[in-house]
Amino acid sequence: MLVLPNVIQVWTNKPLTSYTIAMVLKIFTVCAFFLTANVAYGEAIAPQNEAPIASETPIVQQRFAAIQDCETCPKLVVIPPGEFVMGKDGPHKNEAPAHLVTIAKAFAVGMYEVTFDEWKACVAEQACGTKMPNDHDWGRGKRPVINITWTEATMYVAWLSKKTGHVYRLPSEAEWEYAARAGTITDFWWGDDIGVSKANCRNCGPEISHQSLPVNSFEPNPWGLYNVHGNVWEWTADCWNKTQDGAPSDGSARLTGDCRQKVMRGGSWYYFSKNLRSPWRFKNDGRVKSYGIGLRVLRELP
Repeated sequence: MLVLPNVIQVWTNKPLTSYTIAMVLKIFTVCAFFLTANVAYGEAIAPQNEAPIASETPIVQQRFAAIQDCETCPKLVVIPPGEFVMGKDGPHKNEAPAHLVTIAKAFAVGMYEVTFDEWKACVAEQACGTKMPNDHDWGRGKRPVINITWTEATMYVAWLSKKTGHVYRLPSEAEWEYAARAGTITDFWWGDDIGVSKANCRNCGPEISHQSLPVNSFEPNPWGLYNVHGNVWEWTADCWNKTQDGAPSDGSARLTGDCRQKVMRGGSWYYFSKNLRSPWRFKNDGRVKSYGIGLRVLRELP
């Protein structure tokens, strides 16, 4: 029983306290999940080791092989189970109250926002309409698909489910925030300040892009997800509610409230950095098409 505290004290080079032990054990827990995860191309068996409750420990970068169920399917990364504090108490009332959410089971989520190339495969099979969405002459390819309604986004995940035999869907806003935070509690996964050239938004760099950028732009978060802050808004499964009062504590989607309005997360190239923050919530009519709205998929795991 005395060995682990002694090792921790030597490893951290800090006075031994219960806080130090707890923080190091949390880091060991996350590392154990990814070391034991059996992630194959097109198959994932996720162990039930829990990720730590989000804390201010140093960022632990985790990189591992992607899941891809078909050649034109989105690449996915496994998100471990765990707990986190969703939302934030402060001046933005729709983010409050901050509350504990438990993600009991691992899931996989898109490494990137869905691209025009990936959407094109759905159109080719006539499962996402017969015409490609307007790209505003910015280019398609690896840029995020835009100008899609919430219903069209659900058509895309339904097509993936039928094509692959796995359950694809839109993430709940709790699942989205959990994956975007990747174990952090700051406004952005890298800290509380937007910094310079870390994301695509109106005040994210020395110049304004005035358009979306390829989905692999900028550094990924600690769990391997790109552009969780900025580029395009991402549809979620939830109906809009003005606050987090009554929000599920199990990570499931909130399907009551104003269901004409759907929750979007992540901000976009058109908006300011405050709208890119991890707890920021926004809404739009699910029938709306916009050059600033796209999607990121979730796949359930066995």
